[in-house]
Amino acid sequence: MSVASLTSAADVFAAAGVARYVSDWTTIDQARVNRFADATDDHQWIHVDAERAQRDSPFGGTIAHGFLTLSLVPMWLAQCVPLTARLSVNYGLNRVRFMSPVRVGTRLRAIFAIDDVKEVTADSVQVTWRVTIEGEGESEGGHGAKPACVAEFITRHTF
Repeated sequence: MSVASLTSAADVFAAAGVARYVSDWTTIDQARVNRFADATDDHQWIHVDAERAQRDSPFGGTIAHGFLTLSLVPMWLAQCVPLTARLSVNYGLNRVRFMSPVRVGTRLRAIFAIDDVKEVTADSVQVTWRVTIEGEGESEGGHGAKPACVAEFITRHTF
């Protein structure tokens, strides 16, 4: 279930525990992985050397950085949660786990649910989102496959 629009602190409180938001699919291609490697100076071969990864890795090819996967969470939140606030900021993360590798070429999406809301001021809230990032065909449907990442993502919103 999704709440039609989150335009006030009261809307966010009403969505807690009941709303579920699902992003569009995003393809994780080698160009994106390489740009992330350049941005973070993390050029480990398992991410950027397709030939060696094909030959030497247990995954049969290159995989995305876990932090690349995690860095897409704000994009997915903005894409699928109908939130309208004067100001929204990332506040932090709890309990991040990279549950399974993301092979280059995989399509990912995020599923958001509000686990907790706290009032910060009369017009501001702190939201703890339960985020599950799944690979297409790999974790949906409960067939025993693990999601790529699960995390608690904390945001603050002023209305």
